[in-house]
Amino acid sequence: MDVQIEKVNSVIKKHKSQRKELIAILQDIQAEYNYLPPDALRIVSQTLSIPLIDVVGVATFYRAFSLKPRGKHVITVCLGTACHVRGGPKILDEFERKLNVKAGETTKDNLFTLEIVNCLGACALGPITVIDGNYHGQMKIKIVDTLIKKFSSRKRSQSK
Repeated sequence: MDVQIEKVNSVIKKHKSQRKELIAILQDIQAEYNYLPPDALRIVSQTLSIPLIDVVGVATFYRAFSLKPRGKHVITVCLGTACHVRGGPKILDEFERKLNVKAGETTKDNLFTLEIVNCLGACALGPITVIDGNYHGQMKIKIVDTLIKKFSSRKRSQSK
């Protein structure tokens, strides 16, 4: 994916080119591209006069940022203690099997990225999966396919 210099500069200007707005700028760039492209990080570094290593340091420190392309839909499976004992690993295995990717990977069509976390702070709902910020508690293996189909169809209907 090519970075459009005008888009990145527009994001920076939106935040008044202030260094203290670095995290907000990175969030907006990631919202635009679904990750933080290297060229965008260079533009931010140069425009804000922040060493590139510091920009990358912020981008790698916060788990919310990704330096590699992510899918349109991000699926996060909790493997914390409560979710683990209630079947979290089986839920993850089913997502991996249905999507044909391992945790940390993105499907070939860039529709889904599958991630794991150690806790989502919703232990009473475990096992829990989050898709695009929507929590799906008390997950069952049989629900995995339904969720994948639901989010796959959103792509098709939005592209028409």
